[in-house]
Amino acid sequence: MNPRLVKESFSVIEPVADRAAAYFYGRLFAENPHLRGMFPPAMDVQRDRLFSALTRVVWSLDSPDSLASYLGQLGRDHRKYGVIAEHYTAVGNALLATIRRFAADIWNTEIEAAWVAAYTAAANLMIDSAESDAGVSPAWWLAEVVDHERRTTDIAVLTLRPTQRLPYTAGQYVNVQTARWPRVWRTFSIANAPREDNTIRLHVRGVPGGWVSTALVRHTRIGDTLMLGPPIGTMIPHESGGRDILCVAGGTGLAPIKAIIDHVITSGRRPNIHLLYGARTAEDLYDLPDLIRMESRFPWLRVLPVVSHQPSYDGMRGHLPEVMQRFHSWAEHEVYVCGPPAMVHETVGRLQASGVPLARIHRDVVQGER
Repeated sequence: MNPRLVKESFSVIEPVADRAAAYFYGRLFAENPHLRGMFPPAMDVQRDRLFSALTRVVWSLDSPDSLASYLGQLGRDHRKYGVIAEHYTAVGNALLATIRRFAADIWNTEIEAAWVAAYTAAANLMIDSAESDAGVSPAWWLAEVVDHERRTTDIAVLTLRPTQRLPYTAGQYVNVQTARWPRVWRTFSIANAPREDNTIRLHVRGVPGGWVSTALVRHTRIGDTLMLGPPIGTMIPHESGGRDILCVAGGTGLAPIKAIIDHVITSGRRPNIHLLYGARTAEDLYDLPDLIRMESRFPWLRVLPVVSHQPSYDGMRGHLPEVMQRFHSWAEHEVYVCGPPAMVHETVGRLQASGVPLARIHRDVVQGER
């Protein structure tokens, strides 16, 4: 492979990502009309997901271990769509045609060879992972809704019990499909570490126009059945070498952070944990009572709620990244960050500037409706 040529040609396409993604799917379905039925009726989110995944793969070509882990997870996850090995050829042809069209000004045989090599290696990793997983795990899990708490107008906490054990690591997320919207999958983080009773909790905010999130918040009831894809995600607990832990969570980005804290508590370790939990208003601090209960049971945990858009709030006010810097240096901490992308980006930048090595800052990119 030649990562440099792939990255250079891909950087030409990034500014026209929307047009490129639309062309890719148009080409794919024109040449393989039988594949259209595997996709949701509306393709806007699917196009965003495609480009986000492609971006991550391209810019990880120089990190083979992390790339292999990510592609392995993708390969296993794609089983729920009914993807088989033959489909990768059709996707590869459409992808190459798209890159060739939108990078036409610099295209040559060397760049084409680099893309063919990169895609072939990625597809083989995904195919091998899916085939290895096929004899061990189902392509998807059915899960019963055993509890549904409406915490605010647009936030609900769902407790699910999969019919088969769902193996996952704290901090990971799952794709969810409801009977209301067949073939439409959205990602939600699991908000607890693995439990003996096999139940998982999801924190769901209904976003405007969000098909699945709105269905989960407003129309889902105890006793309903959902479909879950295999767990994905790399923001999992890391060996801290005895270091204390800083967690920064915005909105429902709290879910994977809470799962990681839950894991640390049940592991028997006793690091000091600072959790900065931010929302726009006090009402949006939807999980604060439960966090306070966790704090009372684990004296090494300190929960610091932060509100950004309510001047009358009698507590810590401000934007999370700025509030984080009011405290002592976090340079010796292991850090986990999750929430709105802009908040995560600014927080990571400030942490790096203050001396926290990037290797000790853990975050994940969840595509879909948190």
